[in-house]
Amino acid sequence: MSVRRLAPDHVQPDSFAFTAANENWIDGQIAKYPTGRQASAVIPLLWKAQEQAGGWVPRAAIEEVGRKLGMSYMRVLEIATFYTMFNLAPAGEFFVQLCGTTPCALRGAEAIKAVCQDVIGPQSTVTADGKFSWLEVECLGACCNAPMVQINQDYYEDLTPENFTALLDNLRHGRPVRIGPQVERSGSEPLGGGETLKDASLFDGSMTQSKWQERISRQREEAAQAAAAKAEAAASAEKTGTEPVSRPAPSAPSQPTSAAQDTPAAGGGAVKGSVPLETGAGAARMPETKREV
Repeated sequence: MSVRRLAPDHVQPDSFAFTAANENWIDGQIAKYPTGRQASAVIPLLWKAQEQAGGWVPRAAIEEVGRKLGMSYMRVLEIATFYTMFNLAPAGEFFVQLCGTTPCALRGAEAIKAVCQDVIGPQSTVTADGKFSWLEVECLGACCNAPMVQINQDYYEDLTPENFTALLDNLRHGRPVRIGPQVERSGSEPLGGGETLKDASLFDGSMTQSKWQERISRQREEAAQAAAAKAEAAASAEKTGTEPVSRPAPSAPSQPTSAAQDTPAAGGGAVKGSVPLETGAGAARMPETKREV
């Protein structure tokens, strides 16, 4: 990793103070962390300071962040010099980060670097009009669209010396530019268009959904038929003045048989002490039972 130092004193501002709007934003960031853990907000505050300062972090901004968070100046400086997303020297209005890692190098990054040197100048210097500065960085993660650059927050991909030169000229003069691929393709699909998944049934779900769709259709049809039959039965019952029979009536319970029967004796007579079964008018009451002593 290269050594990262603060910009020379002659370019450093005498002081730095966050705007009122940024102060409100900072209060919201600090409130995200528990009491005593305000230092965890150091990276968002440095990022906001860089944004306000026009693309770089002056020494005075680092000191102000330390005061806001109760951190020593050296601790904030360690963060600012470690992360390369923080610029320690003035940057142009359009800060160009050129990817020079292997995939981009194989696809022509050296030619894009030559354009930066010719149009903008040496690395980490700002053009006379304040519009541009550039820096070669490590992989930016858009290898499928190499070579590419990041300008401020946006990616510009599939670059050639010709379209990159035109891109810089449009930015300098405030003309609209196209973010993303600078050739006719969408995202990271192959040049000339995609060659796979051209059959929509492979990804629209129609092949896997057909069985349950058929089942749902059948269930809906059966439910409609049952509802129609019920409505027809109700209409027929109303016409005849009878209640529609929706289920069979329960059968009447069987009558229990009497267990008070004489037990025949061996000689055909009744057993002593048994109660004879009365019929006719006397069946409504039970006769008294006589016991022999």
